[in-house]
Amino acid sequence: MLRNSQTKAVGTRSRATRPPVPRPHSVRPDPIENLTSNRFLWGSILIAWMVSLLPWRSWSAAPDLLLLVIVFWCVHQSRRVGLITAFVFGLLMDVHDVGPLGQQALYYTLVAYGAHVLHRRLMRFDLWSQGMHMLPVFLLGRLVDVLAGAWQAGFWPGWTWVISVLLTAALWPAVGWVLLLPQHRMDDVDGTPV
Repeated sequence: MLRNSQTKAVGTRSRATRPPVPRPHSVRPDPIENLTSNRFLWGSILIAWMVSLLPWRSWSAAPDLLLLVIVFWCVHQSRRVGLITAFVFGLLMDVHDVGPLGQQALYYTLVAYGAHVLHRRLMRFDLWSQGMHMLPVFLLGRLVDVLAGAWQAGFWPGWTWVISVLLTAALWPAVGWVLLLPQHRMDDVDGTPV
C-alpha cells in the first residue's frame, strides 16, 4: 500500500511544474529556399547554355560559364539542380564541341559533385569566399578532364587551361550576384521602412 501512494505522489505533479510538451505542427519549408522560381533557375541555366554555344569558347582560356551557373545552383539550390543536370549539359557540350563523348560530362559531374559535397559549408561564406573555396574544385575537375583528353589524344595541351579555371573561379562573385538578384529583391519587399 505504501508503494502505491508513493507512486501516486511521484506521478501527480501539478500542471505548473510539468515541463511543456511541444505540440506537433506541420513542417514548412524555409521560405528563403523557395525564393528562386523554377522559371528563373532553369532559364538562367538555358541562357548560360546558349551563351556557351557561341564560338568564343574555342579560346582555350575562356571561362566555362555554363559550368559556373550549374555549379552555383548546385550550391544554392542543391535539391533542384544536381549531378544529373551537370551530366546532361556536359553531354550536350560534348556533342556541340565534337569531342569525345563523355569528357565534358565527366568534368561537369566531378565539379558538381565537389560543389554538392561543400554546399553546406559554402552557404556560410560570402560570394568571394565561395569562389575561393570552389577554385580547387574547378582546378581538380579540369585537371582530370585535361588528363583524360591528353591520354586520348596522345599529347599534352599545355597549361592555358589553368587561366580558364582561374577566370571561372574569379567570375563566381559576379555571376552569383546576378543570380541572387531575385532573392535580394524579395528581401527589399519584405523589409519595412524605419
